[in-house]
Amino acid sequence: MLFTGDTDRAIDDKHRLSIPAEHRAQLAGQLPAVVYATPGSNGGIWVWPEETFIRMAANLEDTLLPDDDEMDMVQVLFSQSQRLELDKTGRIRLPVQLLELAGIGSHAVILGARDHLELRDPAEWAKEKPQKLAALREIMQRTAAGRRGKAT
Repeated sequence: MLFTGDTDRAIDDKHRLSIPAEHRAQLAGQLPAVVYATPGSNGGIWVWPEETFIRMAANLEDTLLPDDDEMDMVQVLFSQSQRLELDKTGRIRLPVQLLELAGIGSHAVILGARDHLELRDPAEWAKEKPQKLAALREIMQRTAAGRRGKAT
């Protein structure tokens, strides 16, 4: 599953957001599809296909004595995450606490982010996007160097 592209979407008074058709098709073969909405490490809302979220959660290291950072991350991430079903028109009802945490109001930009979708405040994304595009080559080089370092 590969999510790409970006699009602006309205959020209605009931906090429903319509997932673009091309992304709905990737989330599940038939409705109702299930996703997990979580706080993102970049301040947005991350929307994960159910299968991906469960697989990644299962890959977290099991231990009776997690370190403080891992314990804090697990407590906050999973307590604030929500299981959501897409309705028959391909909308999800976003939890108010996640919208408030991300500073998202009546519109969101939906970003394809490889294995998940990211919902961002349009004004914030409009400020960040030009800077990130201008630094893309450098970011790609740092990422590649980091991956090479992990391989050794």
